[in-house]
Amino acid sequence: MVNIKLDVHTHTIVSGHAFSTLNEMIQEGQKRGLTLLGVTEHGPALPGACHEVYFRNLHVVPRVYGNMRLLLGAELNIIDYEGNVDITTPNTLDCMELIIAGLHQLCYTDGNREQNTSALLGAIENPRIHIISHPCDGTASDFDIEAVVLAAKRTNTLLELNSSSLNPTRHKQLAHPMFVQMLNLCKQHEVPIILGSDAHHTSSIGDYRYALPLLEETSFPDALIINDKPQTFLQIIGK
Repeated sequence: MVNIKLDVHTHTIVSGHAFSTLNEMIQEGQKRGLTLLGVTEHGPALPGACHEVYFRNLHVVPRVYGNMRLLLGAELNIIDYEGNVDITTPNTLDCMELIIAGLHQLCYTDGNREQNTSALLGAIENPRIHIISHPCDGTASDFDIEAVVLAAKRTNTLLELNSSSLNPTRHKQLAHPMFVQMLNLCKQHEVPIILGSDAHHTSSIGDYRYALPLLEETSFPDALIINDKPQTFLQIIGK
């Protein structure tokens, strides 16, 4: 099992429906011995999330805390079947070190197989986007998972195995079978994945309890898991 060194999908109160401050998240990340902590606030299309101007001021926050490096960015919302996201201003995107894009039910209408595949492929083809968050949580109930995996390999975009999506209290019935299919295809095509806690509170930082059983179920190779490879991750996102 991998020795967790990074968690790069987390949220603070700025996202509107999370419950810890940035300083609290930083302190907890240090306690848990992380090398990299990513804080990726929701994009403005999600109700209650911060305005685009928030991201333009990320430069004021220090990035090094003892042995831990902080990465600040966004989890942008995929908003249509072309894979467009809710922040496209180059000057704003330039202020982010880490950009995730994902499907969220409040911002995206589930389409047919072709439409959902197009939405995910469009985001993967966006050179600004480093990670596709929880692609298999059921927000897109049907899409060509193999096409998404192959596109991720070609563009060096990471696909996330989101632990929060697999939490039984969230009742995402499609998440388990779809993520298993994604993992098997990633293993077959040798495509790396990243575990995401999607922490909305300090207690969930680096907590992958719902994701880890799927790695065992699929005999997923440690070599293709990025969470114990901080330097490899930084190379992937170009930092």
